[in-house]
Amino acid sequence: MLPRPTNVAMGREPKSKRGGASRLTMQDIARLANVSTPTVSRVLNGSPLVTEETRERVLEVARAHGYAVNRNAQKLRHARTNTVAVVLDFGSHRHGAIGDPFIFELLAGVSEALSIRNQDLLLSPPGLDDARAFRDFFQARGADGFIVLGQGTRDAMLRSLARENLPLVVWGAVASDAGYCAVGSDNLAGGKLAAQHFLAQGRKRWLFLGDTRHEELRLRYEGLKLGAAGHSDVSIELLSIPSMAFTATGDAVTSYLAQGGGPDAVFAFSDTAAMAAIGSFRARGLTAPKDFSLVGYNNIPPTAHFSPAITTIDQKTDVAGALLVEKLMQRIDGGRPQSVTLPTRMVVRET
Repeated sequence: MLPRPTNVAMGREPKSKRGGASRLTMQDIARLANVSTPTVSRVLNGSPLVTEETRERVLEVARAHGYAVNRNAQKLRHARTNTVAVVLDFGSHRHGAIGDPFIFELLAGVSEALSIRNQDLLLSPPGLDDARAFRDFFQARGADGFIVLGQGTRDAMLRSLARENLPLVVWGAVASDAGYCAVGSDNLAGGKLAAQHFLAQGRKRWLFLGDTRHEELRLRYEGLKLGAAGHSDVSIELLSIPSMAFTATGDAVTSYLAQGGGPDAVFAFSDTAAMAAIGSFRARGLTAPKDFSLVGYNNIPPTAHFSPAITTIDQKTDVAGALLVEKLMQRIDGGRPQSVTLPTRMVVRET
């Protein structure tokens, strides 16, 4: 049973109960629960140095009076913010609008893994456009570290941040000399798988869709060329598309076809790009797989239900989010986590 505090017995309830003049403080809780203020602090911070009886008494008083822990103030009293900034590659998409479901699958995995660790997620803080902005944000204790979803064309900047010892982990291409920890699929192998598919279909005129300034896409292109090695009758053309947006991809393919392009095989940098390409070919009366073979990348759920169902390269996104968070936590704790290359596999469908 709760002891009756003196100030309540004398009719002096905490200010928060007298017309809301001010919010209930830890000192109020301490008086009401007949404990010291440090004891209240220990209870609210989950310290094991408090008996279960005292913990329950303090929490019952706090609940009865609607006391809520100010998490921001609590974070400032600790060495860490318990916040991770997740940075998306808005620059690779027209008008900064990301419409690729694959990114959101990754984001969902990261969010779930952070939630399990009781970490807050801060999504793409504004202004993180260069290395200085990342440094300033970290030094201002905006977050304990960064998870970057997509290298885009920022590899040089990320290498610079790694040299300055900023805690970050990147979803993207894995390179032994990058200096930062990356988690990503085997893009080179993915390109080789696409080549094997085209060769099995007897295709000779191949088109790669994608901006090879992105390391992931460059490796896929290189894998495609390696897969064609030894087949002198195969030609490979590159159609570089600076924006990853669906409409931009469709417009680029439409323009390419209008200028006389006539591939019989297309390897697209993503499944959404593959869908855009199919629309552009269809507008000219060309359909897959009759007129051309097509391979996408990522194996997002709509590919199985699209018409025609899209052959694609599958990445292990089911484990990617957990790996990214695990690697970042190791980095924040002072470790040197190793990069991880996830396996890829071909999912053959109608195209």
